[in-house]
Amino acid sequence: MAQVIKLYEENTDQKQLIKIAKAMRDGALVIYPTDTVYGLGCDITNKAALEKVAHLKGVKLEKANFSFICEDLSNLSDYTAQIDSSTFKLLKRNLPGPYTFVLNGNNNLPSVFKKKKTVGIRVPDNAIATGLVKALGNPIISTSIKDDDEVLEYTTDPSLIEEKWGKLVDIIIDAGYGGNIGSTVIDLTTSEPTLIREGKGSIEL
Repeated sequence: MAQVIKLYEENTDQKQLIKIAKAMRDGALVIYPTDTVYGLGCDITNKAALEKVAHLKGVKLEKANFSFICEDLSNLSDYTAQIDSSTFKLLKRNLPGPYTFVLNGNNNLPSVFKKKKTVGIRVPDNAIATGLVKALGNPIISTSIKDDDEVLEYTTDPSLIEEKWGKLVDIIIDAGYGGNIGSTVIDLTTSEPTLIREGKGSIEL
């Protein structure tokens, strides 16, 4: 069963984040809070863990549309092609925040994603999520926790997350009830920003 670790965003236990980050480096799958919904993530550099996440989502890893959770915009040039100043200003204005911005990828993408031309970047406004990335030292691959319920699209109750995912992942971070609205997804790969999915973030950029 997954280890459940209670953390509070207002006073996050750094020692616990370092411990979780070490487990992720060793291949652990972690469910953690963001500023929108709970996410399922792993270390972007651990291929075995990436394969497990893709398997749980029922998709081929090479075709999976996972987000890259970053601590801040300093990670941007690691995985994305050069962006112009207006795009950078738009990102800086809206991040951290409940957005996933789709950008053109570069040659530094992990080998399993080399065939993908684009990458979804997230910088959540959540101290646990960004603290975990900081402790890990590189982005986290992430995908939202979906719910089978016809009314609720996402699982928001940590006890239900444990019930459903406890045997499938290694660590569950319990930060209380999560949100039930996903991030707003904006495509920035063309001349004008294009709305892909309306979520928690305002579409008035």
